[in-house]
Amino acid sequence: MGLRGLTDQVAVVTGGGSGIGRAICRRLGEEGCKVAILDMNEAGAKDTAELIVADGGQAAAFTVDITDHGAVAAVVARVEDELGPIAILVNNAGWDRMINFVDSDPALWEKVIAINLVGHLNMHHAVLPRMASRKAGKIVNIASDAGRVGSSGEAVYSACKGGMIAFTKTIAREHAKSGIRVNTVCPGPTQTPLLDDLAASTPSASKLIERLEMAIPLRRVAQPEDYPGIVALLVSSDADYITGQTISVSGGLSMHG
Repeated sequence: MGLRGLTDQVAVVTGGGSGIGRAICRRLGEEGCKVAILDMNEAGAKDTAELIVADGGQAAAFTVDITDHGAVAAVVARVEDELGPIAILVNNAGWDRMINFVDSDPALWEKVIAINLVGHLNMHHAVLPRMASRKAGKIVNIASDAGRVGSSGEAVYSACKGGMIAFTKTIAREHAKSGIRVNTVCPGPTQTPLLDDLAASTPSASKLIERLEMAIPLRRVAQPEDYPGIVALLVSSDADYITGQTISVSGGLSMHG
């Protein structure tokens, strides 16, 4: 028996064309959701949709730049026209470049903020009124432990993720009366294209993963498949009494009371 309340629910996942996003999409497809995969990478989104369909699930790919407010509103309307009312939103899209803050510039800040903060605000702005009108909805925001404890070389990214944690709590409070549950999942270091890019940008790239593994109590960096379980639980009816929470999935790298 799977998780309760997910069969035929329309689930929107941003950044679903690769990495953690793809793993979440596939799990929600397995649980019976109709999965809308949103990504700037059209080929990646289509590949994810094909994987879900090949496994017997339902999915469709949508190409969108989440930093564009108008484009987000349009794609959300398309999803509902083609798949039905959105019941689940997973804001997973993210990007960063590892660099000390004093060596960065405003152009980089703007890009990091646009993708990791403004893009998620745009998604909420488009989806929340629809959920509120139906008095139901589940949202999971994929932040980062960088937003809880900081991360050297990722100052602006950490600021965005910390902002998303606070934003999630506020939205959870504002929309509890509308029957909407909103929670945050904070990944730790994960073997994704983003981590590969960050490792390649450091002079000691070959030692970065080794140092991370030594710092993590479970002695390995995460894989994308380590996250879909908690996300699927939080968007299911088994988690109807959970809202405004921040959950780290980091192999014990950070432990919060």
